[in-house]
Amino acid sequence: MTDQPTQTGRTVISVDAMGGDSGPAVVVAGIAKSASINPKIGFVLHGHESVLRKLVSKRRVLDGRVVFRDCPDVVTMEDKPSQVVRSGKETSMWSALESVRQGEAHGAVSCGNTGALMALSMMRLRKLPGVNRPAIAILWPSRNPQGFNVMLDVGADVRADAKDLLQYALMGASYARNGMALARPRIGLLNVGTEEHKGRAELKEAHAMISDFAEQANFDFVGFVEGSDIPGDKADVIVTDGFTGNVAIKTGEGTASLIGDLLREAFKYSPLSRLASILAITSLNRLKKRIDPRRVNGGVFLGLNGTVIKSHGGADATGVSAAIKLAFTLAESGFSEKLAARVASTAALAQDAAQSASQFEE
Repeated sequence: MTDQPTQTGRTVISVDAMGGDSGPAVVVAGIAKSASINPKIGFVLHGHESVLRKLVSKRRVLDGRVVFRDCPDVVTMEDKPSQVVRSGKETSMWSALESVRQGEAHGAVSCGNTGALMALSMMRLRKLPGVNRPAIAILWPSRNPQGFNVMLDVGADVRADAKDLLQYALMGASYARNGMALARPRIGLLNVGTEEHKGRAELKEAHAMISDFAEQANFDFVGFVEGSDIPGDKADVIVTDGFTGNVAIKTGEGTASLIGDLLREAFKYSPLSRLASILAITSLNRLKKRIDPRRVNGGVFLGLNGTVIKSHGGADATGVSAAIKLAFTLAESGFSEKLAARVASTAALAQDAAQSASQFEE
């Protein structure tokens, strides 16, 4: 059974309800949380319809704001992307992306298998003209006034040449401009040092290319940055390849978890330290909220004909709501269309520059 969209005037988000580690109940709780905060959001929910209808019926805030798409199959975390591309047409993930492709939703959110989601997204939505490799961008807590830095790529593709890194810089700048309201974002290229003579050949080439495009693309290039600058205030967007970016975010998550555990142990050490924890409860709660990964849950797939948000597989209702909020914010800003225009114009400029250089050599 399928419904027709009824959310006139709303920004509609397509949600894969079956992909997360905790099942559809958490996803429905997350969309209900979003719906209670923002009356302008509507949803297309994909999965086992009989299960989803029961869950949605218990959330009065979702009355009249959910359209169902029945899908018998689910993409598991163990499924290989190639397998899903060949035989995943009946899955909730495929259906969620199809809603964006058909224009009935402004963006898609899934907690499912990252590799499968990227593979299906590229197949169903296609890459933007001029984009060689899509990227996954995440928000990283930082010392900047906006509270977060954009970092990409964090795992879409482990390799990246100089042209790929230039495209990441352009896409990251557009994301920061539309998703974080930064009129002229600062771009940094991740390296083993800030000196221009350091790093691999492709990094040095990318440094020159990004610098050349900075003014045309309306961003400031701060040059090479180091790992310590990822949470710093030197740049708003950190550009790197998917291998390095993924290692960095997993290291950051592990370190944050370790610090949290050590802090709890320290406050339990003695009666005096337990008293100190009570006196510091307000500050500790503020810190917890500040570094809570659920508040910035959601990696954006950049370089596609449509907005796709990858939510963490283990996200709770707060995390799912954060991913939906990000999809809504980008949809409201017209981000996908602006990114397509930016990539197209830059590709044309790059082609003109290459042709000019070729003629000069002749």
